[in-house]
Amino acid sequence: MAASFSLASCSSSFLSSSFSINSKSVRPNPCPISPKPISLTSQLSTLPILSFTGEPVGETYINLKSAPPSTARAVVHRAIITDLQNKRRGTASTLTRAEVRGGGRKPYPQKKTGGARRGSQTTPLRPGGGVVFGPKPRDWSIKINRKEKQLAISTALSSAVQNMVVVEDFGDKFEKPKTSEFTSAMRRWGVDPKEKSMFLLMETADNVRLSSRNIGTLKMLNPRTLNLFDILNADKLVLTPGAVDFLNGRYGVDAVEEEEEDGESEEDGEYEQAEGEEGKEAE
Repeated sequence: MAASFSLASCSSSFLSSSFSINSKSVRPNPCPISPKPISLTSQLSTLPILSFTGEPVGETYINLKSAPPSTARAVVHRAIITDLQNKRRGTASTLTRAEVRGGGRKPYPQKKTGGARRGSQTTPLRPGGGVVFGPKPRDWSIKINRKEKQLAISTALSSAVQNMVVVEDFGDKFEKPKTSEFTSAMRRWGVDPKEKSMFLLMETADNVRLSSRNIGTLKMLNPRTLNLFDILNADKLVLTPGAVDFLNGRYGVDAVEEEEEDGESEEDGEYEQAEGEEGKEAE
């Protein structure tokens, strides 16, 4: 005897008592679950441009894609965990009781000693013995989609807009390496040298690099070394107008993903070539 019930306009029937499944009696689900579309948000922000002396000389805008508030935390968390885990070398190794040197001889007779019986000195209960469930070399790397990682970076940058400072290109302002001059310039821009700061420059002059390398709270990055950890770890983000244009072009709302189109075309070509080879083998 069969019984049926309905739940939210989706009906389903129980199988018979014999638990036999007939292909003709199985019907498709009348209420398929469609995946939710990916929604992105953006917020246009205007940032003042400061000169090397700290005076405002203009304005620029930054308009980056960001994940909706309901999923932003999860996207950024997954990306930062991926970055940190992929940095692990995975070379930690311990010796088990089978790998420890020695232990071939029974240390003392089984009986008439008054002590607990012991068959080997490599037991994990003794100092110098093997390790139980210790670490072994392994690969800690995990994969993340390219679009998801880019969305995490753009979301982190969007959340740090209030801490951004845009400064004119100052690569030619330092005649010689001088850390004190660089810290003075940071104070003029409203950046405390004691706070953690991240500088994103398109090109780093040698004098700028040498003047800033002794500041332990400062990270000097370029578009190639931009990463999510330094963005989240910094209290202040100092950019140049060229870096702002790069961010708008790479992570902005109107960013054109040329790499994706090239990758799709290459994959299509490889797929067609593989199909042709399979057809020849079948013939």
